[in-house]
Amino acid sequence: MAPHDTVTEFLVRMQARDWAGAAELLAADVHVEFTATGEWFDGPNYLAMNEAYPEGWTIIVHEALSSGDRVAVQVSVDHDGQRFWCAGFYTVRDGVLAAGTEHWVTERSDPPPAWRARYTS
Repeated sequence: MAPHDTVTEFLVRMQARDWAGAAELLAADVHVEFTATGEWFDGPNYLAMNEAYPEGWTIIVHEALSSGDRVAVQVSVDHDGQRFWCAGFYTVRDGVLAAGTEHWVTERSDPPPAWRARYTS
């Protein structure tokens, strides 16, 4: 499976709540950073954290790009009337997700600065 397919299939399996299937696509020593909170998740804790997330969410993969073993994805997650966005950057080695950095934001959670108003439509 190409690196791009590994990451998108991992997200498909997470959406399906196929935790055993998702685990098959993670390296035993996977290392994922959440930049918004400064958290690091190592090994099985990354999947366990996702599995423990309060139910009711929907993952939508909007775009996935790859170059060699590096994959970038743009994902939204709808949950409890909010939309969250993730720009995720992953390294795939030997057919499994080995490392990642996820940049999470909550849609429309930050007010736009007043100085930009004249540039927006």
